Amino acid sequence: MKIQQVEEQVGITKKNIRFYEREGLLSPGRSENGYRDYSAEDVETLKKIRLLRSLFFPLEDIRRLQSGTLTVEDAARRQIIALERQQVSLEKAIGLCRELQEHRETLQTLDADACLEKMLQMEKEGAIFMNVKTKDHRKAYTGPVIAAILMIAFMGAALFFTVSVMLQETGAAALLLAFLSAMLLAVALGVLLALIQRIRQIKGGEEDAAAKY
Repeated sequence: MKIQQVEEQVGITKKNIRFYEREGLLSPGRSENGYRDYSAEDVETLKKIRLLRSLFFPLEDIRRLQSGTLTVEDAARRQIIALERQQVSLEKAIGLCRELQEHRETLQTLDADACLEKMLQMEKEGAIFMNVKTKDHRKAYTGPVIAAILMIAFMGAALFFTVSVMLQETGAAALLLAFLSAMLLAVALGVLLALIQRIRQIKGGEEDAAAKY
């Protein structure tokens, strides 16, 4: 069956189905024309993935369940422990928020050092608060952007040189240079589109999107 049919039956978006395929959790067959051909077994696999992800099971645990190196019982036991830890952390965070609410603090009078010290003590006792460093995607943009800029600049310079030479040539040489110019332009556009797609992936977070299902 086609991916649209799978999407309707399972309730998982095409984006997330593709994500699970890239993660190796799903391996659909191929039809004669090369398109993915999903089976009833694939649909059942995706339903199980959706169930486990809805319960916040990590991808690695699902992978181990599929390989048979982890049982459902053991995976559930591990997840209970993880969820209980998260529950404790959330209760601690709620308590701190209530203190802020009750003290009627303003941003100017808020004693960040005292609150951070209290959070640090809670973390030593096992609580886990959000690590803002893992949520900041700006640094993740740096590498792709710099690489794309350098590549586009190189292609632009090569294109400028090729066009300049082409204007001085005639006949077959001019046609060849025009072809090379078109290739350089296509590569530059491809790099730009790849950069845009990568930034969208970083911004959206493929795993964050898949975690909803």
